[in-house]
Amino acid sequence: MNIVIIGATSGIGKALFEKYANENNRIGIIGRRAHLLDELFQKYPSKTIPAKADITNLEEIEQTINTLHKELEHIDIAIVCSGVGDINVTLDYAVERPAIDTNVVGWTFTIDMFYHIFEQQGSGYLVAVTSAGGLRGEPMAPAYSATKAYQINYMEALRKKAFKKGGNIVVTDIRPGLVDTGMAKGEGLFWVMPVKKVASQIIAAIKKNH
Repeated sequence: MNIVIIGATSGIGKALFEKYANENNRIGIIGRRAHLLDELFQKYPSKTIPAKADITNLEEIEQTINTLHKELEHIDIAIVCSGVGDINVTLDYAVERPAIDTNVVGWTFTIDMFYHIFEQQGSGYLVAVTSAGGLRGEPMAPAYSATKAYQINYMEALRKKAFKKGGNIVVTDIRPGLVDTGMAKGEGLFWVMPVKKVASQIIAAIKKNH
């Protein structure tokens, strides 16, 4: 399969990439940090197409996705893992803004791009890694929980849209709980899942619906 993963240089995105790279797939990986992309490329050079882009830079991410689409010719699965969020008990807007720019503005632009590509292809599987944190407003991280709620609702809207058009585009919203990545912040954390186990569960869910 031809797969594109946004946010592949760390956390869940990296774990998904490594599992898919051990199978017969070609994978376009997009991330902000060129040296981490290069490390993944060196590990799986025959299967990996690395591309540096920041999801908050709309022109850059648009060019990057279009370039990957042209090189792959057909995208079977697009997985959007990019996301940020910090604890912000003092409601400092400077802390909230990156979550809004990444999880809403850049994320929406990217999701819409893939949906349009799949419309043009006549099929495709769009996956977004959102969060169980989007199910309730969390006072420790208001923007993070609010932006994840936005993503959950947006994906539901696209799922209904795709269904009405015949169901050739599959839309899946994955909502992990606490995962052992840099995103798990705060004191007294419990039920924190190993990232490799979460990646295996996500891939199993994708295969079930593909």
